[in-house]
Amino acid sequence: MSENNTRYLELVRELSDRIVEAQRPIRILDGIKWSSNERSDFFASGCKAMPSVDMAYYQRKNPLEFDPSAARNVFHQIDRDIVRKLGQLNPLATIMRRICREYQTVVRMLEARGTPDFGLYSEELYGSASDVFHAGDPTLADLGTTMESTLINLLKNQSMMEMEKDISAERAVEMLNARLLNAFPDAGIRVLLNDQMTADAAAGSDYLKIRSDAMFNALDIDVLEVHEGWVHLGTTLNGMAQPWCTFLGKGPPSSTTTQEGLAVLTEILTMRSSPSRLYRLINRVRAVTLAEDGANFIEVFDYLRGNEMSDDDSYAIAVRIFRGSTPEGRPFTKDLAYMRGFIQTYNFMRLAMSEGKLDNLPVLFCGKVTLEDVNTYRGLMDEGVVVPPKFLPPHFADLKGLATWMSFSRFISSLSFDQLQADYSALL
Repeated sequence: MSENNTRYLELVRELSDRIVEAQRPIRILDGIKWSSNERSDFFASGCKAMPSVDMAYYQRKNPLEFDPSAARNVFHQIDRDIVRKLGQLNPLATIMRRICREYQTVVRMLEARGTPDFGLYSEELYGSASDVFHAGDPTLADLGTTMESTLINLLKNQSMMEMEKDISAERAVEMLNARLLNAFPDAGIRVLLNDQMTADAAAGSDYLKIRSDAMFNALDIDVLEVHEGWVHLGTTLNGMAQPWCTFLGKGPPSSTTTQEGLAVLTEILTMRSSPSRLYRLINRVRAVTLAEDGANFIEVFDYLRGNEMSDDDSYAIAVRIFRGSTPEGRPFTKDLAYMRGFIQTYNFMRLAMSEGKLDNLPVLFCGKVTLEDVNTYRGLMDEGVVVPPKFLPPHFADLKGLATWMSFSRFISSLSFDQLQADYSALL
């Protein structure tokens, strides 16, 4: 390695480490969460009283662990140093500068908790349900409406009913520890109980947290293994193992769409998902849509409860949509990432297969990447700046099965469903 190349890589590492350090105290979900008291009070009111959440609530309950003005300034300085040291035309510099700007927007969003501006910043980071992929295409809101009716019909079938949730959190920890040890040997992955979280489970850097009072069924364990384990933990570990681009271990908001899309796609490809699971994801899109159209917390809750969702699931989804905002404000739109990411990632993989560019697919796992940067990272792998992922799900480690499935899927998707419906409806 030449002296100039060594110096270049050292600069990349230095700037990358500064990004990682600057974002460390910025914890979006911790800053916008609602406490369990709001849940208790809401159900005690017969689901009629609006939760008492406003700007003062977040400042009191979830004080930020950093100075917003100082944090924005740090990212600004890193941004300028990237240009000074790497150059404004350097592809890696472009990615790193975008990350810096995203985190500045994140800081502004967290400053705006409980105000109308919160939802605006959320849309800037995560998009809106009214977004389209191309001019004339259906919106994400349209997707939610279309899939909702299909899934409702499916869920009427007795065979689609969920299994009883008879696995305790303690047993889930045991099962997942064994599975993730097999998936990530020698990685030091831990599955832990946690009594301070609202979600059933959440992945960290080298751990998976399980809510101590949550209950699961066998399918839930399967989903957690591939979604939180294979994808979220896997990409984190691969990103943290990068010798130079250490920021790949800490994904900015723009990576959320690819991350969640890849995780949902992995659930489906491995036959771990279910119509009820997909229905919950679609209902998150519907909930965002309703909130963007002006519905308040109770109206969203009632809509979900009226669409075959349990009271617990309806509340959980409504909270996900309004956290960071107020019960009558614009929504937190992060949950759009699951369906948008699924569509984008699926089509990216399908195109890669059709054009024979299979080498691009493992790049998705080298860290917290975005689809738009995959080609750049592929080139950086050839240069030794980014290292290939150590941990890959089985269907990505050996692409033959996935390639076969994708080959057929492209052909099938080209057929007219209306014509197929006319041809086969008499057979059903």
